[in-house]
Amino acid sequence: MSTPVAIAFAETDLDAVAGSEGRVAVLVDAEGKLDPGARRVNRLSRGALARVVESEAFARMKPAEIVTLAWPAGLAAEAVDLVRLDRKASQEEARRAGAELAKRQGKADVTLLAGNHPRAADIAFGFALRAYSFDAHRSEEPVIPGAVKVMVTKPEEIASAAGPMAALAEGVFFTRDLVNEPANVLTTDDFAGRLAAMQELGLDVEILEEDELKALGMRALLAVGQGSESPSKVVVMRWNGGAADQAPLALVGKGVVFDTGGISIKPGQGMEEMTMDMGGAAVVAGVMRTLALRKSRANVVGVVGLVENMPDGRAQRPGDIVRSMKGDMIEVINTDAEGRLVLADVLWYAQDRFKPAGVIDLATLTGAIIVALGNANAGVFSNDDAFCADFLKAATREGEGAWRMPLGASYDKLIKSRLADIRNSAGRPAGSITAAQFLQRFITEDTPWIHLDIAGVALAQEETALAPKGATGWGVLALDRLVADRFEK
Repeated sequence: MSTPVAIAFAETDLDAVAGSEGRVAVLVDAEGKLDPGARRVNRLSRGALARVVESEAFARMKPAEIVTLAWPAGLAAEAVDLVRLDRKASQEEARRAGAELAKRQGKADVTLLAGNHPRAADIAFGFALRAYSFDAHRSEEPVIPGAVKVMVTKPEEIASAAGPMAALAEGVFFTRDLVNEPANVLTTDDFAGRLAAMQELGLDVEILEEDELKALGMRALLAVGQGSESPSKVVVMRWNGGAADQAPLALVGKGVVFDTGGISIKPGQGMEEMTMDMGGAAVVAGVMRTLALRKSRANVVGVVGLVENMPDGRAQRPGDIVRSMKGDMIEVINTDAEGRLVLADVLWYAQDRFKPAGVIDLATLTGAIIVALGNANAGVFSNDDAFCADFLKAATREGEGAWRMPLGASYDKLIKSRLADIRNSAGRPAGSITAAQFLQRFITEDTPWIHLDIAGVALAQEETALAPKGATGWGVLALDRLVADRFEK
């Protein structure tokens, strides 16, 4: 997998600044006040920093923006990056500052003079997240970034604060790698193998094959994958870091490794992006990896349904009726509304087996959520106000956009079937809501539940503040925060 850049924390050594090669970065607040590190760079560069902070250009700079001085006199460095960042900067501003530095790094070593800035760990975390690059399938040699050193007043204290963030960065990278992989590489077998490899981190991983899924009655999930040469699977990942009698949080992910739409085939244009239709399962995997790496004090189970939706002589057809694990009969109106069929069985299985304290499912489920919310927010649906409020608080704290959407019995009539108990699609009106209403049918009455439709946030068409173009890893930060705040004791 892609490895986050190694970031070392060291005690500030101003005498070493003049000889530091690569790039040197300093932090300056809105008033232009230079801390000891910046003052040393200013003296070495014969007042260059002072001239910058006294300029109109600096006055117009926003938090986390950077001015670069190339080949400064008096230093061995090829560039000095002056970052505008107040001491009272928000977490988001600090992470964005680190990300802006990472965008400029290239092959160069980086020395950041952070002094006693209270957000030094967040700056480093933002740097790590933005330094991601997926180069597994390029023929040319990848750019190997240089060493990153953060000079601070109390390096051991900052390194301790940054430790859990390093685990988070690895979880995000794992998710991004999974989403970015092409479907001829990330088959259901390969996906399951990558999850099984996390046993070395202390996760208990179990892979359920098709014969076991048939015995369990997961006919809705199996129907989605019956037109593919890749076998359908369910993978269970368990992290038992809490008390033995603590009911786990269940994270459930849609893992459609490629979605043609099946017999209801999608338009050819843009279909290549359907390699990301396993994004929900990827986020669950990234969260489980993070929890294991940071030794979370909570019990969490991740359950993902891995299938491929292909058109074939054996593929399910519009008009087919399948029986779910719960026992409900589902009329398949549109084979491209397949994710909810996968989740229906996996959600029921997770509740039946683990009796969780709460369930959160994630899926790149509907294009309708992109119409509603664009690419800035995931759609959030829930049957429990307190549970939902805690998640939205966690998402806000971690800077991951999320917006609550409505549920209601009035939408149920839209998915009522003429021939079966329910139909899997009601067409365009309220498309993301009717999909959530479908899933709610497979949630027991007393189970707190959140459904996250991440179709608009899993894969970015342009770079974001903390990620290059492509897979974002959205959700790993927010869910890890929710586990820490609500479920760790």
